Amino acid sequence: MFPSPIVHHPFIFDVGPLSLTGFGLAVLLAFLIAQVVSERELARRGRDVEAAAVSDVLFGALVGTLIGGKVYYYAVVTHNPRDLLSRSGFVFWGGFIGSVLLCTLVIRYKKLVFARFADVAGIAIAAGYAVGRTGCWAVGDDYGKPYTGPLAVAFPQGSPPSTAAEMQHAFNVQIPVGTDPAAVLSVYPTQLLEVVLGMVMFGILWKLRDHDHAEGWLFGVWCVLAGIERFIVEFFRAKDDRFSFLGGLSTAQVIAIAIALIGVVIMFARSRVGPGGTGIRGVQAANA
Repeated sequence: MFPSPIVHHPFIFDVGPLSLTGFGLAVLLAFLIAQVVSERELARRGRDVEAAAVSDVLFGALVGTLIGGKVYYYAVVTHNPRDLLSRSGFVFWGGFIGSVLLCTLVIRYKKLVFARFADVAGIAIAAGYAVGRTGCWAVGDDYGKPYTGPLAVAFPQGSPPSTAAEMQHAFNVQIPVGTDPAAVLSVYPTQLLEVVLGMVMFGILWKLRDHDHAEGWLFGVWCVLAGIERFIVEFFRAKDDRFSFLGGLSTAQVIAIAIALIGVVIMFARSRVGPGGTGIRGVQAANA
């Protein structure tokens, strides 16, 4: 017999008339740690001009993440315009695509080198991802399929609650006949799995940060790692956007495969510093 599931309670605290959630705090800390990692790594490489511009680029990333995550949630998941103004539904891949687009615009506007920022971005995103996913845990969002084994978690006040009725309505989960619709089901705590895998990605990228490849190569490594991470996690997630003709893969898994393949292409294209080009520390390569 397995022990009773862990019962989750949302992390919410009041500051005067305002109610703050753990999700908002985690997002704030995620972008803060991403800024610290980016600034320090660029400064360590002697890229002081780019380090000074990190705050502007990250502001673009923040705006792009919020817009992209919400648009993806509406366009792919719910198709309900009201969800564009809800407090939940910030989907990672949508946020990632939106942040890349806005960051590119900011970098081009400031006449800086995109590959230079991209090379440290992978490290920063992995660190921010690990921190940011604690926010999903704090509010009981993005949990997994019904599960009764070790470390199973019930979300009676989740977003949405993990009741039989909500699981069936929101995620099209098949509930055994006779189950009380109000029964709170235990599920996989996929948010914590993503926190752990985010830390693993950060550790790998941190270890590789002194590479000898062209600038941008490390972002390709992040794409591969992030694609693999998301592909794995999606097998445990409660989702209703799976493609039967693709073996039951979800939309996020299809995007994860595409991102991983893009990462391989980036790694190959940026594997060598071209003649006359510069490495991550600005050291010029010998001419052919």
